[in-house]
Amino acid sequence: MKVTPLGIPEVLLIEPKVFGDARGYFLETFHAQRYAEAGIPGPFVQDNMSRSGHGILRGLHLQNPRPQGKLVQVVEGEVFDVAVDVRVGSPSFGQWVSAILSAHDHRQLYIPTGFAHGFCVLSEHALFAYKCTDVYLPQHEMGVPWNDPDLAIHWPVDKPVVSEKDGRFAPLSCIDPAKLPQYKG
Repeated sequence: MKVTPLGIPEVLLIEPKVFGDARGYFLETFHAQRYAEAGIPGPFVQDNMSRSGHGILRGLHLQNPRPQGKLVQVVEGEVFDVAVDVRVGSPSFGQWVSAILSAHDHRQLYIPTGFAHGFCVLSEHALFAYKCTDVYLPQHEMGVPWNDPDLAIHWPVDKPVVSEKDGRFAPLSCIDPAKLPQYKG
């Protein structure tokens, strides 16, 4: 597998080895030892999957305390995936990186703890799967609006479909820094 740090080096793009022939293909989507050696710590304790239609945007979500690192991939379709550094004190606080993930290329993205995460569906629909380093705790869920003007994320859709909950998030600049994850250097 090939692992490439993105513009924020803790966020990693993973390109697994795909073995194909006339019957189809095979790939490992996770191998604890290999991923740990590549800088992707575990353990992962919860797997999730969502299905969404074209133009649906989910996010930007995070959890604090008990933050979740995420290993994400698209099983069907294509998405524009975004990670935003919300760690107070981080040299890249408020910056974002993105990647196009698709079932065609099998790429994955590792989003470490302390980042808000979201994605927008580019294909007719997408089946999105992800592993988390901690369980989902609704009482610790937080978010940042997808269209926070200070973040200025260049989403590939003008009018995405977002949930009512995602539409109520306060901009990052309005969140009490004591409630955000802290950068540990």
